[in-house]
Amino acid sequence: MQGFGDFANIDIDKLLSGMDDQFARLEEFQRVVGDCVGRAEDEDGFVVVEYGQTGVRELTLHPKAMRLSSGELADLIKQVLAEATDDFQRRLTEMAGEVFGEKDNPLKAAENQDAMIDEIKRVEKVYDQAFNDVMGELDRIRRRYQL
Repeated sequence: MQGFGDFANIDIDKLLSGMDDQFARLEEFQRVVGDCVGRAEDEDGFVVVEYGQTGVRELTLHPKAMRLSSGELADLIKQVLAEATDDFQRRLTEMAGEVFGEKDNPLKAAENQDAMIDEIKRVEKVYDQAFNDVMGELDRIRRRYQL
């Protein structure tokens, strides 16, 4: 009879405890993410934007901003909004690092998409190999018992 290798030596209690810990961290992250706010302001103080989980939380236009043309004001708002969004993302990534730890920060993976794609491809190969191994073993069992 073929053994299960290292799989038979898995500490189930440790595995379940680790899962409980991850779920607790996820719940904590969900609780604190609502407090995360990105903020940006143009150098003249004409436009101030606060950006949160649900989008723009606050848009403040200084009265002097009305002296700009509509196109200039629109461009300025878009620029400051982009900066506030970037600030939100940076703060959110920092919060995730505090909750999950920098090594396990799920938002860090999104920063390096090439590395993330490489990791997905690596995991896909492992999955394919495991699937082929299992199917081969099932086929061997089927032949052995003439099923």
